[in-house]
Amino acid sequence: MTPNPSDDLLRRILRSTKTIACVGVSPNPVRPSHYVGRYLKLKGFRVIPVNPGHAGSTLFGATVMGSLSEIEGPVDMVDIFRRSDSVPPIVDEALDRFPGLKTIWMQIGVEHAEAAAKAEARGVQVIQNRCPKIEYQRLFGELRMGGFNTGIISSKL
Repeated sequence: MTPNPSDDLLRRILRSTKTIACVGVSPNPVRPSHYVGRYLKLKGFRVIPVNPGHAGSTLFGATVMGSLSEIEGPVDMVDIFRRSDSVPPIVDEALDRFPGLKTIWMQIGVEHAEAAAKAEARGVQVIQNRCPKIEYQRLFGELRMGGFNTGIISSKL
């Protein structure tokens, strides 16, 4: 488990990821899970929304799935927007369903050491207590537009 993943690791993950299953995504546009999923979609990721309470509806141009097991095809990253105590069965389902899974990403405030260790034992990278939207913006120069000092030097304007 990488408690403080390096910027290089986060960049590699975000550059190599194509398909993200967002577990716990909300159709409510003011919820963080909604605007994170929407942002990732706008950045070119294939975002598969997963929320059993909204299964069958459409979000970000995709059908909302009731569970990870309903997703057809490969998934590179599972992004978890659920409480920490809900993480173990999500990780188990992801590991069983997606043999090529690269990353389990737990959102800000979400951590589960045992589930993370289980995923890492299977060769899956685990990021905890971070947001891919924030990391993407920070690492690829977008936060600077909002007046944040990212600590990354770039010639990008």
